[in-house]
Amino acid sequence: MAGEAHLPPRVGPRPRASTKFPHCQLDQQPGGGRYVDTILAEALTWPCVLGGPSAISVEGARALILGAGTAGGPPEAFMAGREFCHVHAQGDYSLHAALPVPLARAAEGAGWAEPHFLVQTGQAPATVVMVYAPRDEAERDVVLGLVRASYEFALGPGHQATAGTDKAQPARTPIRGKEQSCPSLS
Repeated sequence: MAGEAHLPPRVGPRPRASTKFPHCQLDQQPGGGRYVDTILAEALTWPCVLGGPSAISVEGARALILGAGTAGGPPEAFMAGREFCHVHAQGDYSLHAALPVPLARAAEGAGWAEPHFLVQTGQAPATVVMVYAPRDEAERDVVLGLVRASYEFALGPGHQATAGTDKAQPARTPIRGKEQSCPSLS
């Protein structure tokens, strides 16, 4: 799902979203966090991905962070430090992710995401989007692909991800990852 992938249209109308802090999805939530839990569990198997609390989201939000010492992409591939994606908390299962601009636009056009409201004011780059909470297995697979694209964007050009995203793994709580063989800074 690199920068210009075709995305299937998301079924139904867009969820309502807040236009102030915290930026969150207000309706169309799944019955629980199992879909985002499997997305996070899968992402934590990818090389160089660490999990931890978000540096910029609400209390309890879980972040995906590119490990220190790993060559990274451009500054707009990250939201804070090396955080490239986070799942919200407190009953909101949407995510924020940094995506390459063509993919961010494609995700918005297909109904999967919307720009962070701070993009409109120039306080966030056009790469930062809110990805709507997956409501079923098929939506989980699309959202997982978007999270994978965010990861590859964070790795930067010339570093192809090595792990597949065919199947999500059972959730692991609390989220933790460990650095594996990562591209070096040189």
